[in-house]
Amino acid sequence: MIPLSSSLEARQQAFTDSRDWLEQHQFSLGGNWDYTNGSFDRALDEENKVWLRLPFQVTNGSVVDINADTNAVITFAQPYVLRHEYQEGNDPEASARVVGALFDQFQAPSDPDAHVDQKWIGKAKEVLKEVERLFPQ
Repeated sequence: MIPLSSSLEARQQAFTDSRDWLEQHQFSLGGNWDYTNGSFDRALDEENKVWLRLPFQVTNGSVVDINADTNAVITFAQPYVLRHEYQEGNDPEASARVVGALFDQFQAPSDPDAHVDQKWIGKAKEVLKEVERLFPQ
């Protein structure tokens, strides 16, 4: 994980407006969200291993349904770029489970905080500058 300086840090914004605008710019709400915090993520590579993450905390209201309009207000934290390294092929710890298969379809990263090459840091900075420049006030 490589932290990036950004003018978005500490910026307050309506959750719904942020979600809608960022989705139009190839970001999605990360799977780690809950009622009080989360992140908007954008893959930087075709393999979906390198990500630009815009973390946030809910500072007013709550996010119960990510698809519903809400009056929640979020405050962005420091963005960062990260790389997940996945083991290729079958997961050696996988076991046959009918119910678990509904939830555990994908293996966890073998290294969720793998080394990030300089080219991806540069790409993340470019995308972040574009977001900062275009993000509605």
